[in-house]
Amino acid sequence: MMLLMSLTDISLPLKNPVLQFSLLLFIILFAPVLLSRLKIPSLISLIVAGAVIGPHGLNLMLRDSSIILFGTVGLLYIMFLAGLEIDVADFRKNSTKSILFGIYTFLISIVLGILVALYILQFSLLSSILIGSIFASHTLIVYPVVSKLGIAKNKAVNVAIGGTIITDTLALLVLAVVVGLSGGELTSQFWIKLVIGVTIFGLVVLLLFPVIARWFFKRFDDSVLQYLFVLAMVFFSAFLAEAAGVEAIIGAFLGGLALNRLIPRTSPLMNRIKFVGNAIFIPFFLIGVGMLINIQAFFKGYETIEVAVVITVAATVAKYFSAWITQKLFGFSLDQRRLIFGLISAHAALALATVLIGYNIVTGYTLNGDPVRLLDESVLNGTILFILVTCTLATIVGEKGAHNIALAEAADDVAEPGLLAAEERILIHMNDIGSVDELVNLSVTVSSVKTPNGIYAMHVADNSMPDETAEKNAGKILEKAAVAASSTDIELTGLLRYDSDVVNGIAGVIREQKITDLILGIQKGGLSDSFLGNSSESILSRCNVTTFIYKPVQPLATIRRTIVVIPEGAELEIGFVLWMQKVINIIKNTGSKLVVYAPKQTIAYLKEAYPGSIANAEFKLFKEWDDFLVLSREIKNDDNLIIVMSRKNHLSYHNKMAKIPSYLNRYFQKNSFILIYPVQAGIPEDTSDETPVQPLKKTMISFEKILKKVYNRTRQ
Repeated sequence: MMLLMSLTDISLPLKNPVLQFSLLLFIILFAPVLLSRLKIPSLISLIVAGAVIGPHGLNLMLRDSSIILFGTVGLLYIMFLAGLEIDVADFRKNSTKSILFGIYTFLISIVLGILVALYILQFSLLSSILIGSIFASHTLIVYPVVSKLGIAKNKAVNVAIGGTIITDTLALLVLAVVVGLSGGELTSQFWIKLVIGVTIFGLVVLLLFPVIARWFFKRFDDSVLQYLFVLAMVFFSAFLAEAAGVEAIIGAFLGGLALNRLIPRTSPLMNRIKFVGNAIFIPFFLIGVGMLINIQAFFKGYETIEVAVVITVAATVAKYFSAWITQKLFGFSLDQRRLIFGLISAHAALALATVLIGYNIVTGYTLNGDPVRLLDESVLNGTILFILVTCTLATIVGEKGAHNIALAEAADDVAEPGLLAAEERILIHMNDIGSVDELVNLSVTVSSVKTPNGIYAMHVADNSMPDETAEKNAGKILEKAAVAASSTDIELTGLLRYDSDVVNGIAGVIREQKITDLILGIQKGGLSDSFLGNSSESILSRCNVTTFIYKPVQPLATIRRTIVVIPEGAELEIGFVLWMQKVINIIKNTGSKLVVYAPKQTIAYLKEAYPGSIANAEFKLFKEWDDFLVLSREIKNDDNLIIVMSRKNHLSYHNKMAKIPSYLNRYFQKNSFILIYPVQAGIPEDTSDETPVQPLKKTMISFEKILKKVYNRTRQ
């Protein structure tokens, strides 16, 4: 009875926080599904839903402090993701393009905005400059679509995001100048404070934050702590930006940029960051934008509609012209132009903030006894329609371009010589529960394709152990592996084998599951000089698959440099292309710097065969394996050492390889390392015929012939 009475007391707008939150979750869940039938993009559906439930719609909810809080977090989250997912190397390479794009986009927009406001809308110069800054700024409302489609590293996206930072910063600077002029506070002290504050802020975030984050990630592996740490760093960066005199979104972007290399795109942490943002924070921001829309205001007078139409058309023309210039200037495709237009043509948070500031500034003049504001009510209401239309148009055009680019990139991936990776199956042998997370992390990092069933984890139980004990021990290990893989949206298949011989168990699974890559782990305690003894030699001789022997000392995400040592003739082995692609994946997914130690002919081949993938690599001549100990003087903390090995009596084998375990144990105890044993010709037929090497044999032999031609040409 009390419950029924409490329900009858419900009044609008809703005040019960539980009911409010429940309503918002149902909107996030069902609005995109229902409105998708009308061909309305999911982003716009949330804005429309916000308008319906907001104070100007059905008045189900007010745009109170909680909505504003979550909306602010959502906007900062979008900018943070943009900085986190951007290709830093490409961003630096295209920094000149981004700066140029940002400058001319800003100038085109603000000049057109000032002219339109002065000569069409008949506003004062100061008001016109403020409207010009609204034209110049934009919100990356389409970026969540870019992130979901996995094209965040596209060159057009990098240029657009870099330009966004330039345009928004300049627009906010214009806003600060206008506010200062209107209040008489624009002095030399203002400029000195701004320059010093921004400089200190930039140095702290870009130089100090990565050091703190690397220290934290190396010492704390709890997923919850890592996520909370990232959020704390990002929002503290946003606060520092405000303290320095610039907008918080600049701080959020730089915070993401500072953490970029420490959070690989394949890591569980990245998956959690994107999941929470796309599920909660970003939808709340879009709903909050929708709550601002007041359809009734458009019918109060002619001036509101006039302002809305004029600024919407003019701003859209300015952004389209900027996107068109970018396409012609940088040689982008039609879809890249659409994507750039979608990213830069949506106006939301910054436009609203600017118009509200202008509306609250009283000029000191009066009209009919009322104070004259810098921006009147017609501009305020017209800007709301401006936000709705530009967000809708940007989403429609941007999504079309993004989907076409994603399809084109997927087609290119299939057409590349690395097609063999589409059939890859990775097996992880697990014996120690303490190394499970890092072994799974390596398997995800080296994977070329994110297949739902391409990773297997196995544990070989001794036949002499009781079944219950063996199953219990194996269950703990395999369950932890499954949880670690699921955090990256990968379904891991756990396998338990009973065998008195570990080698037999591994070889059997490789044959049965058609495994292409094998990962073996070494405990952090180290390895003995006899590690590559009878047992390991048996695995390598009986299992002709790309084999990784991994000793994790620190997480892959905290690695600064990946040092790869390649023996002479390695490029002539039939498995070269397979392990080289895995190394490229490690570099791409960890963001570490690649340093290659190899003979002259191998370096020449790598530069010719992989001009794009390893363009930023550092190459050092490595003639003899007697020089291996030289690495002990050059390797540093946070370096990962990858040594390409060979089975005995094969083309790239060197007798000094037998001493590698001793060297690693003695001189490289503080570094993570990976020993790679490639697929090689001449493995006994009774095992190789039953592995995936045999179906690929013709392709690999053809590739070997190509390698030999390149090799001979480089020696001439």
